[in-house]
Amino acid sequence: MTLTLTLREAPAAPLRAEALRPDELAGLGRSEIERLALWHGNRQASVGDLFDVSGDGADDVRVEGDLARVSGLGAGMGGGRLTVAGPAGPHVGAGMREGEIVVEGDAGDWAGAEMRGGRLVVRGSAGRRLGGAYAGSRAGMRGGEILVHGEAGDGAGAGLRRGLIAVAGRAGDATGLNAAAGTIVVLGALGANAGAGMRRASIVAMTGPRLLPTYVRACTYRPEFLRLVLRRLRELGLPVTDEQIDGRYTRWSGDAVELRRGEILVLEAP
Repeated sequence: MTLTLTLREAPAAPLRAEALRPDELAGLGRSEIERLALWHGNRQASVGDLFDVSGDGADDVRVEGDLARVSGLGAGMGGGRLTVAGPAGPHVGAGMREGEIVVEGDAGDWAGAEMRGGRLVVRGSAGRRLGGAYAGSRAGMRGGEILVHGEAGDGAGAGLRRGLIAVAGRAGDATGLNAAAGTIVVLGALGANAGAGMRRASIVAMTGPRLLPTYVRACTYRPEFLRLVLRRLRELGLPVTDEQIDGRYTRWSGDAVELRRGEILVLEAP
């Protein structure tokens, strides 16, 4: 059975909702859930003060309402499924370890920041630093999958260490900033300065990006690992074409300031 939490009205101040995680709510009764405390601006409020609660705690949770100012939905999640019926505020899925989060609208900045596992699906667009590292941290996303059906802001995959980020639309500037491993696939346009400071990660672009001068052309080939990745993304609902799966890609090696061990793969024009 699904536990449904319906926000009565848009919060007057930012609302922190890290407690609304399936793995934390599972097994709790309705009254226990209503008594849970959330930070609303600089004061605490109970879940029951802000949300209508339908059902008891379960590993399948649905949150409804105007959630654009609600931050941290599913942050640190360790299992279960969370559906955000509409837009989500910043930090959705940040640090999540297992389970699945589906945002049916747009997601704010820092979606999936420093996540370690699980899957985050954004049906709309995502803000800045998708799967990125927080200020002062060297490591961003360390595992799992992030799928964005719209666009992503600047700094997607900043500090990426492991895992897969896929964006169906445009990705902003500095995609893959300081990334050390993992894969970023951009089906739309790729912004400027992609792969700046990148060490070992892979960025895949379907249109010719404006590359940094610290990248050099290495070869043109059909990467077998990429065929598998793209087939999986199509199975998961992203608009991947046969031409992208079967196409030839030019490999650009860089960043030269990091010994050229990273790569940007650019689909060759037919």
